[in-house]
Amino acid sequence: MAALTDAKRLVVKIGSALLVDAKTGALRKDWLMSLAEDVAMIRARGTDVILVSSGSIALGRGVLGLPVAALPLEQSQAAAAVGQIQLARAYELALAPHGIITAQVLVTLEDSENRKRYLNSRATMETLLGFGVTPIVNENDTIATDEIRFGDNDRLAAQVAVTVGADQLVLLSDVDGLYTANPTLNSDAQHIETVDIISSDIEGMAGEAASALSKGGMKTKVMAAKVATEAGCAMAITLGSHLNPLKKLEEGGRATWFSPQTDPQIARKRWIATMKPRGALVIDAGAQKALVAGKSLLPAGVVKIEGQFGRGDPVTIKSMGGAAIAIGLARYTSAEAGQIMGRRSDEIEDLLGYKGRAALIHRDDMVL
Repeated sequence: MAALTDAKRLVVKIGSALLVDAKTGALRKDWLMSLAEDVAMIRARGTDVILVSSGSIALGRGVLGLPVAALPLEQSQAAAAVGQIQLARAYELALAPHGIITAQVLVTLEDSENRKRYLNSRATMETLLGFGVTPIVNENDTIATDEIRFGDNDRLAAQVAVTVGADQLVLLSDVDGLYTANPTLNSDAQHIETVDIISSDIEGMAGEAASALSKGGMKTKVMAAKVATEAGCAMAITLGSHLNPLKKLEEGGRATWFSPQTDPQIARKRWIATMKPRGALVIDAGAQKALVAGKSLLPAGVVKIEGQFGRGDPVTIKSMGGAAIAIGLARYTSAEAGQIMGRRSDEIEDLLGYKGRAALIHRDDMVL
């Protein structure tokens, strides 16, 4: 079974029912402050933390006096616009006393399905984490239509975990894990401590949402577990309503842990390897030696560009003799690559007119 103390990069999903009082529509400040204590504790041992937080619509509907019920799309978007300001500010105030800088990241389903947007999201969050920032991620409810929605933050959290290569995902919920049946309806329901394989029987145990503020139920959590574990990320479902929920989990609090099916980096490399190349980069012997040693591909080592490709497109990396060496995701278009090939990385800004990334293809986006 996974242990929270082992996490190198942790994604935590916070549901609306935990963050917002269902009766008053007000923020549960004491609970949020205790969560901030947990985040500070985890970060202090060198673990990256990303929070995927619901709550903008729930907070906004309280301000606007809207009912706790399903809202028309335009009212949901208006509530989200009002609530998002309060949500971001609440996290900033809760984490600042611990010396933690926060950043708001709003996404839609399109951002994960479109390769360029996916790479932009990944690069942004990697940069934020590199600066020691804790990103607060939420679906961009103010603009998302049904066609471009995740629909619930369980699956959004799983996609964020995949995007940033997290090794653990925790869903803080209003239940303490997966049961063989709905425990509120069946007194014989048994808690499941560990799920190694998500079988059809496991999927059949999922129910619906337990709270009027929640969009997802156990069904969406199991779907999130499939996405996360297939990408090499362990996932836990645990009760989050009490104070210091992450500390409780770390100390052995009841949860259901879903075992990862592979390593996150291996899963990402497999995904890249299945892509169809849209162009090629021919490199010199020095660059080839660097790639074999595990380095990224810098513009200086490129001698020729073949085909046309965009940023984020897969390209083949070839030796000067024409042999395929690797496949990777380009960080520049073919036109831009043509301008900077053979040149030092510190010349990129002068050549392109903006400060680009040093590597033409980063080693994390490459499969030999």
